[in-house]
Amino acid sequence: MAEPGVVEPDTDRRWRLRHLPVLLAASAVLAAVAALVGGVTGGLTGALGAAAGVGVTVFSYTLTTVVLARADQINPQLLLPLGVGLYVLKFSLLGGVLVAVASTGWSGLIPLCLGIVAGVAVWTAVHIWWLTTVHARRAHS
Repeated sequence: MAEPGVVEPDTDRRWRLRHLPVLLAASAVLAAVAALVGGVTGGLTGALGAAAGVGVTVFSYTLTTVVLARADQINPQLLLPLGVGLYVLKFSLLGGVLVAVASTGWSGLIPLCLGIVAGVAVWTAVHIWWLTTVHARRAHS
C-alpha cells in the first residue's frame, strides 16, 4: 500500500481522460448546429457568435479536465487548490471577455452567450451519459 498522496506505479491513470474524445465529438456537433441556427437567425454574426460560445465552453472544460488529470497523476492533494484556482481564473476571464465584447456593441453577443449556455448543457449531459453508461459498464466488467 502506498502512502497517502503517492500514486501506485501500476495504477491505471489514463481513465481520467477517456471521456474527453466523446465530449469533444459531441461539442463539435453542437458547434456546427449552433453555427447553423445562429446563421439562420442572425446571419454570419449570429453563426460566429454561437459557434464561438460553444468553443469558449469546450476550451474551458477541456483545460480543466487536462490540468486536473495531470495534477492527480502528480499528487491528488493538488486537485482542490488547482480546481478552485482554475475556477476563479476561468470565470474572471470569462466575465472580463463578456464585458469587453458587450462594450463593443457587437451584435453577436447574445448568440455568444447562448452558445456558452448550450455548450455547458451539452457537455454536462454527455458527461453524465458517459459516466452512467459507458464508464459504468467498464467498471462492472
